[in-house]
Amino acid sequence: MKATITQIDPCQLEGEWTQLQDHVQSEQSELLLLPEMCFSPWFCTTPKRAEGLWRAAVRAHEIWRRRLPELGVQAVIGTAPRNCGEKRYNVAFMWTAERGLRWLRAKTYLPNDEGYWEAKWYDRAPIDFEPAIHGSLSLGLMICTELWFLQHARDYGKRGVQLLLNPRSTPRRTNDKWLAGGRTAAVVAGAFCLSSNHTGQADHVELGGAGWICNPDGEVLATTSAEAPFVTIDLDLNEADAAKSTYPRYVDDSAL
Repeated sequence: MKATITQIDPCQLEGEWTQLQDHVQSEQSELLLLPEMCFSPWFCTTPKRAEGLWRAAVRAHEIWRRRLPELGVQAVIGTAPRNCGEKRYNVAFMWTAERGLRWLRAKTYLPNDEGYWEAKWYDRAPIDFEPAIHGSLSLGLMICTELWFLQHARDYGKRGVQLLLNPRSTPRRTNDKWLAGGRTAAVVAGAFCLSSNHTGQADHVELGGAGWICNPDGEVLATTSAEAPFVTIDLDLNEADAAKSTYPRYVDDSAL
């Protein structure tokens, strides 16, 4: 399966969209992973929530989601700010050519820190790490900070997930740490781990780019960069299936 990772600057989205369209069509990509809430500039940089800014971000994502068919990819996965009754969530979605838009799961673990005041901006969703199914493919979503809660990567692996997807918005100074987390999650789950990230500037935060694809043993197969903001790799999903029965995945961790 041909999978594409990205690094996107939301402030340059119109121009980058054309380049992304050219890339995925020339590579005949089958699955595209977008960064976390990438259809508007990163807005969680202040602890004071601005209602107008939230509404603008929700609207921008609604508009851009309608353009996903332009890419010509079988499946596109990302996240979006969403109003759900009186709650506000950061929700993962999957758009497919066959079924259109499908909402998956909402982000559970929210930072509340300099440049990332997410717990001030939207609500924490209940713990619900259900795999998503696309044909014969099983996907596990770990949205940004959720990557560090490796118990869910372990559970995803036990449930046969072949791809761990980590859409994120993280600062450049932490790129090495995040790649280490992605490699570890891949090993824990026995799955390919894919991540796409924001680039550019959001107030005082320099966003890091550096998306990745790691194989089930944590080997880095590809990374994005300013020179190569979109990267496509042909993945053998049989590797992820076979990894489930090898170390350390086979080790019994049930209660005695």
